[in-house]
Amino acid sequence: MPGAPHRCDGRRAVTGDTFPEAPADASGRGRRRRPVRTVLIAAAVVATATAGGLAATGALGGGSDDGTAAAPSGPPSTAKVRKTTLTRTETVGGSLGYGEAVPVQAPAPAGGAKGGGTGVVTWLPAEGTTIKRGAPVYSVDDKKVPLLYGSTPLYRALKTGSEGKDVEQLERNLAELGYGGFTVDEEFTGATADAVEEWQDDLGGAETGTVAPGDAVVATGARRVADVQATSGSAAGGPVLTWTGTERIVTVDLEVQYEDLVDDGTKATVALPDGTEVDAEVDGIGTAATAAPAENGTAASGGKGASGEATIPVTLTVKDQKKLGRYQAAPVDVTLKAETREDVLAVPVNALVALREGGYALETVGAQGIEYVPVELGMFAGGTVEISGTGVTDGLVVGVPE
Repeated sequence: MPGAPHRCDGRRAVTGDTFPEAPADASGRGRRRRPVRTVLIAAAVVATATAGGLAATGALGGGSDDGTAAAPSGPPSTAKVRKTTLTRTETVGGSLGYGEAVPVQAPAPAGGAKGGGTGVVTWLPAEGTTIKRGAPVYSVDDKKVPLLYGSTPLYRALKTGSEGKDVEQLERNLAELGYGGFTVDEEFTGATADAVEEWQDDLGGAETGTVAPGDAVVATGARRVADVQATSGSAAGGPVLTWTGTERIVTVDLEVQYEDLVDDGTKATVALPDGTEVDAEVDGIGTAATAAPAENGTAASGGKGASGEATIPVTLTVKDQKKLGRYQAAPVDVTLKAETREDVLAVPVNALVALREGGYALETVGAQGIEYVPVELGMFAGGTVEISGTGVTDGLVVGVPE
């Protein structure tokens, strides 16, 4: 058994789970493995774990146990090794909202607004309106411009004889809106033209059987109007509104030091301003932005955290939208659950003894007196640490400082 522990007066704080190696003695030989009870070192590890936002589940013993109290020469207090579940987490600030607003352009009519005042915006939706497939996004010259679902904007006139993916996209939308008589494929046939004419009649427009750029707006799904930028009576040919998705999401500018906490599918808990908590999941991770101080000395916006650190844009979805209540936009706290370890042995961090030659041990209290058992460290979480090693078992009594 190593000699009695040496209590360091010069307390050196370190972070993580690495401690400095002791130099060899004057003879050139390495010193014996003597434990060093360094309370401040353990406290530094606790502080690091806490600053990193680590959390734990499962109770660990603390304080003296009358049934296993050490002799007067033993430690002032004891704890027990416990089998538990540790979860590494980090709580960061985020924003609840509908995500980034995208502008919608109303193209100017071909040849410009000539004769009869053509190309005038005659109707716009209200802010907050949800627009679904087939519903009008805006009107020009009393002609409704509807929303179609897809990924390819209308960039050419589609008519009988046209072929391509954009034709298939148009036909799929017509079919979903209830029009038939054609086959959904990449060929624009006479049957497709008949369906287009019927659709145009229902929209109150001219029945041309041809779909031109500007006759519809394409988006990947339903949209919510965020801001109306044009006015009824203004000329077409610019942005008329901005819109977002229809479901509320949470966005976080995550400092790059926490990058390892997130991946697609990472679970999280979102705390709303009223204290309500809802489950969320990471579904989008951007790239890091270079941080630089703003001219006024504060952190610049756009990829910069409050401290000026580079950040990564992270998006989280909330499956149960009802739990978000009536909040449309609000600051929130997001607790990211990066890693969970189940059924591991753990002790309070301050039960660790730093060995002079490197590594850690536990001061065990047993029938044979005080012994020092080397341990390997795993996850840190909420003032506790995962341990393993020969002789380390659930319920083992170990010493801790006062």
